[in-house]
Amino acid sequence: MEKQTLEKPGAMKLPPGFRFHPTDEELVLLYLRRKVFSYPLPAAVIPEIDMGKSDPWIICGGGEQERYFFHLRTAKYPNGSRSNRATGSGYWKATGKDKPIIVPKGNQVVGMKKLFVFYSGRPSAGSRTDWVMHEYRLAGAETAGRRDWVLCCVFMKKRAARMESEAEQQRIVRFFDFMRENERDASPSRRLSSPSSSLSLSCVTELSEGNGNGEDCSFSSSSFS
Repeated sequence: MEKQTLEKPGAMKLPPGFRFHPTDEELVLLYLRRKVFSYPLPAAVIPEIDMGKSDPWIICGGGEQERYFFHLRTAKYPNGSRSNRATGSGYWKATGKDKPIIVPKGNQVVGMKKLFVFYSGRPSAGSRTDWVMHEYRLAGAETAGRRDWVLCCVFMKKRAARMESEAEQQRIVRFFDFMRENERDASPSRRLSSPSSSLSLSCVTELSEGNGNGEDCSFSSSSFS
């Protein structure tokens, strides 16, 4: 599938070091409401994406960082009000109860937040993934007759990313455990020197603590002579 451009031509890009972390209220009032009523946006940092043509990993550009986008909802059936949330590789399934977005001043409900989980495959036999989406929509009758824009935030659950990192660390530790076992079983003429043993143990410690690039962990050719 062709990778979709995430930013419209002429869209403003954040300079290095800046991050887009708005609150729920800011997303609804400053971005979504302005989008629905065709008002100027504070900044052109949220693109328009057709969810039906974009799987979550395409929206996020192959990374795990959260991405915001506007989506124009379409009906799943011609005579129904249910939205179509299917993609090329799966579908988004709603879970849990909708959360109201409340402005403290006046205790007014300005929007609703719905949670979705992405399933790969067909709805009848889909497999749950770790991709999650928050969908924001306006509340109230003032939007009647206007285009059905929603604001979405897609990301991968941190638990999944953390588990993948921990699994990689375990593979590194098992690798060095295997090296030490070979060292103990080797004949005296082929046994690794003690400096190599301390070096491998140091590497296990560094890599298991998060230094997964291995830049500070090297072996001397004389260690295996």
